[in-house]
Amino acid sequence: MTITVLLVDDHRLVREALRDTLAKEPDIEVVGEAGDAAAAFEGARSLRPDLVVLDIGLPDMNGIEAASKLKGRSGVDSKIVALSAYADRRFVTEMLRAGASAYVTKASAGTELVRAIRAVAAGQNYVCPEVAGTLVSAMRDGPEKGELPRLSRREREVLRMIAEGTRSPLIAEQLQISLGTVEVHRRNIMRKLGLRTVAELTRYAVREGLVLP
Repeated sequence: MTITVLLVDDHRLVREALRDTLAKEPDIEVVGEAGDAAAAFEGARSLRPDLVVLDIGLPDMNGIEAASKLKGRSGVDSKIVALSAYADRRFVTEMLRAGASAYVTKASAGTELVRAIRAVAAGQNYVCPEVAGTLVSAMRDGPEKGELPRLSRREREVLRMIAEGTRSPLIAEQLQISLGTVEVHRRNIMRKLGLRTVAELTRYAVREGLVLP
């Protein structure tokens, strides 16, 4: 049985390299490509691939949010293989929570991506050795202390958008809330986290994996 794949990465050369790698495998067929989340959603809906290989860093939406929206999209039942330049456990855990079945770093995207695709197609979960080592080390060291669980879902959304440089009026428009509500969320986030500036919020969001560095 052929495993159909949609490649999602904002770099054309990366997509070409991945396509060339997968083209060597007789049981894997790349049926489409996308350079951003919007095109990925449309491709997943129209092409209905078995798997979406999803880059965690996209120009219009981070991969964590894209994975969550993709899994919740009507008419889309594709499984997700996350592809990232980062092996940080926060990126890994957030992508898996968002619905990814596998996580592979770009540094090991050749053989490991093929293994991940076959494993996920067979109903299994998969992480590449580099990521597995990171997770084992994290478990050995114990849970990291962080304040992120104290934030509500909406506060996390606002924090992410602030860290991405989105101005308050646009945040209000995109989240369909008032400008005053955005400012209340901003003040509450800063109070809860003990932060005072946008730069500090941005560094915190990057450290917690809400946005990419």
